[in-house]
Amino acid sequence: METVKVVVCGPFNSGKTEFISSISEIEVVSTERRITDGSRAVKDQTTVAMDFGRITVDEELVLHLFGTPGQKRFDFMWDILSEGMLGFVVLVDSARPETFREAKMILDRFGRYSPMPYVIAANKQDEEDAWPPDDLRIALKAPSDTKVLSCVATDRESVKNVLLELLYSILDSMHEE
Repeated sequence: METVKVVVCGPFNSGKTEFISSISEIEVVSTERRITDGSRAVKDQTTVAMDFGRITVDEELVLHLFGTPGQKRFDFMWDILSEGMLGFVVLVDSARPETFREAKMILDRFGRYSPMPYVIAANKQDEEDAWPPDDLRIALKAPSDTKVLSCVATDRESVKNVLLELLYSILDSMHEE
């Protein structure tokens, strides 16, 4: 059986934990902690090290999904989690344009680790003010051949479609070698 390591990265609160939870066949191993600003909760939870999930594609292929922390202070984990990955998903909250600059920085950083296949998932496409994938491509200055896919991280089928597109890209890159 072949195991493929996929990293799910993106800015804080872009939906990485939900993305993995929606598709994982095991209970997600999570390192979430409560966030405060000293006196009150800012957000219920944030990932401080990683999320881990698994999905069996078929009898010959299993995906191991590693979600990165989105907060910059935990970005040292990105280097660790990227080791051995065969591809990555950059998850972007397409309804929060104020996070696009950070998403671009994360995309650039993961792209420097090695020339791995990747896709950009335009999350929260079910929200009224979500930017369409083509507009998100322009905002992120992504190359025209980069797959920018519509996504709703809480919808298993949507997550499955994103992961399948990444797998196709991984297979294509293996055939080029």
